[in-house]
Amino acid sequence: MSFTRVSEIGEFGLIDRLAKLVQPTELALPTLKKGVGDDCAVIELPNGKLQVVSTDLLIEQIHFDLLTTPLAHLGAKAISVNVSDICAMNAKPLYATIGIGLSNAISVEMIEQIYQGAANAAKQYGVAIVGGDTSASVMGLVISVTIVGEADPDKIAYRSGAKVGDLICLTGDVGRSFAGLKVLMRERQAMLDMLKENPDMQLSDYKPDFSDYQKAIEKHLLPKARVDAVKFFHEAGISPTAMIDVSDGVCSELKHICRNSNVGALIEETKLPILAETREVSDEFEDDATTYALFGGEDYELLFTISPSDFETLSRFKDACVIGSIKPQSDGVKMRDLFGAEIDLQNLSGFQHFAQESVSESDESEGDENVPHDHSHNGHDHNGRDHDDEDIWGERKN
Repeated sequence: MSFTRVSEIGEFGLIDRLAKLVQPTELALPTLKKGVGDDCAVIELPNGKLQVVSTDLLIEQIHFDLLTTPLAHLGAKAISVNVSDICAMNAKPLYATIGIGLSNAISVEMIEQIYQGAANAAKQYGVAIVGGDTSASVMGLVISVTIVGEADPDKIAYRSGAKVGDLICLTGDVGRSFAGLKVLMRERQAMLDMLKENPDMQLSDYKPDFSDYQKAIEKHLLPKARVDAVKFFHEAGISPTAMIDVSDGVCSELKHICRNSNVGALIEETKLPILAETREVSDEFEDDATTYALFGGEDYELLFTISPSDFETLSRFKDACVIGSIKPQSDGVKMRDLFGAEIDLQNLSGFQHFAQESVSESDESEGDENVPHDHSHNGHDHNGRDHDDEDIWGERKN
């Protein structure tokens, strides 16, 4: 039998091969509307609704480092990144299960912190945690969440629906999570260097000043799934023609939409929503903020396309912007830079697992391509109403 390293074909090449192997099994589920290839699988229910299902992994030293990640934040993030997949289908999250692999270094109290964080996030999203599994692990801490949601057939959004002339839009801002990761990794190294020089010191003795980086670090450690945007779409009657969440960087996600929709795209560098703090961090590291936005990932914002006729309605949602438009497939996927030059994004990509040996959160990329990723609501909605008695969907909490 031949031996092909996964790094030779990449993460998406591997997914394509596995999809071909499992595709025949889809015949066992006649109600399956969409299998492998989108943010969620989609199944038709007897009541006419569509069920959406997704699973995500968080693995120690690949997606997170326990030296820089509070355990409650980790639990919350595990829920949020899965809810984000449901949001990418323009659907409502309902319930989740959690599987966790535990090494001997993890105590009962630490596990409780993880689950408390997960429970807090689930409560905010109106998601029930209904079960899961626990196992010993010899490879560090592993968290796997499977989440189930629901959508009306006329509201579901796939990656494959973008049409020439559609507007390309983004919620929130991008690049900030990677900026937070850069700061955390720098301080992690400074802490380890200090402990090496002072063996009698304790980890708790190292107290870095993060006051200038709070927004970036919060975005990385506590990303928020954009259920507020999906709620707005439903209430305003907007149906995105295609949608995906930004987990691997804007460039990678845009190409997913274009490949699945058989279209091209042109985005404007000047329209990428990048916060001043993200730019300040990139300047501090002598990097380019646009690189963070295009390739950094882990922002969990929504990248979506709409018909131009929906632009006026979308403008009522203050936390979204238009960054470009869908073009014919023959135009390719490009970005017009600050100087008006068009940059071909086709051969550039965001984070891919297996793309190189030993890619982890503790690695800092100095290049402009394939930068690694780890992988707030303020209690009020856009109308200033308090959410204490409502979930994010405006429904009464039990």
